[in-house]
Amino acid sequence: MPGAQEFGAELTDFRRRVDELRTARASLPSQERLSLLDAALFELQHVVDVLWPQYDELTAASRSPGGGRADPQEQQLLRALFQRLPVPAVLLDRDTVVRRMNFAATQLFHTRAGYATGRPLAASLRRDGQAALRSQVAAVARGEGDRSLTVRLSQPSADGEVRVTLAALRPPGEPHPAVLAAFQPGMIGLPAGEGTAEARRPESRPDLAEVTRHAELLDLADDMAAALLRVALAGGGPEAVLARAAEVLHGRFADWVIADLAPESGPGAPRRVVALGPRDAVGDRTASLAEQDPADCPLVVDALSDGVSALRVSPADADAFGRDATGAPVLVREEVTSLLCIPLRASATEPVRGALTLFRTGGRGAFEMAEAGVADRISRHVALAMPRTAPRAPAPGA
Repeated sequence: MPGAQEFGAELTDFRRRVDELRTARASLPSQERLSLLDAALFELQHVVDVLWPQYDELTAASRSPGGGRADPQEQQLLRALFQRLPVPAVLLDRDTVVRRMNFAATQLFHTRAGYATGRPLAASLRRDGQAALRSQVAAVARGEGDRSLTVRLSQPSADGEVRVTLAALRPPGEPHPAVLAAFQPGMIGLPAGEGTAEARRPESRPDLAEVTRHAELLDLADDMAAALLRVALAGGGPEAVLARAAEVLHGRFADWVIADLAPESGPGAPRRVVALGPRDAVGDRTASLAEQDPADCPLVVDALSDGVSALRVSPADADAFGRDATGAPVLVREEVTSLLCIPLRASATEPVRGALTLFRTGGRGAFEMAEAGVADRISRHVALAMPRTAPRAPAPGA
């Protein structure tokens, strides 16, 4: 609704000018306030001549048959077309956060559409292409024209470089523009005349690295389920559940595994339960993280208070996980190249029971969206195990 945006901008400017007049009236001596009268009358005339007619036009448009939202059947048809496009397509906001992802895109990025929604797509790219994508998406959202660039996915893939074309869209009934990103995998480096359907046909043979990684993630989820069941049968509490889950993830999935427990009920402070690091970090480095106050870690606070999960590749904010006792940022000290911070809760309506933070450091590959999706499922299983392992009240007469 461009008219509504223009009216909102006019109204905002009008309120700002009125505030300036009010401030000037309060600061000027009484004998000098007369000059403000003409300005005030001018602003009132602006309301009569400009703002009120715009309001009438918007009111009339909203009441007309074509002025409201699009026909629900038409919207449903557009959604179906978007999902069935043979080209991977993603609807983004100006910050590259995924708003919608079609089926072809879920295959390209090896993730579920529901998991990708609300998360930055730039995290799925290699480090050298993240800033470029963010910059180009922001430019398209500002109305500076369509763009096209080449990016490379973070996960090993037979597609190699991917060409992404960006175009601005204005979804009906929404105040802010969106950006449609269409990806063309496997099209880079083809000689002229070979961009045919035969050349674009995906390789029928499965990628060995991808299949191996998928099997490893299935094994991880299976081992985690078995470990949680053993803790539940042993009657362990939430601390035991978190400790066992951290042991399963440590080493094979992340270099650092840190678990924090939310307060049981009402106001209270979260507490650190587990901090496992690399072998060369045993001692002061591990102890400093084990003794760190979770309330000083912004990522953990967001996870515990708002249920916000985070996937960061080459974290830009050095203080996102707080500082150690010497004042050094933890992410810088440990040379963290990617991280996951996930709230532990059984469902979206359940309270957050804790937070699980995973670091990868040094030359280890960054977390992919597919791995983040598996970690999200694991966090739900951990949260389901925690209430069951809470101490039970003794039975009557025991």
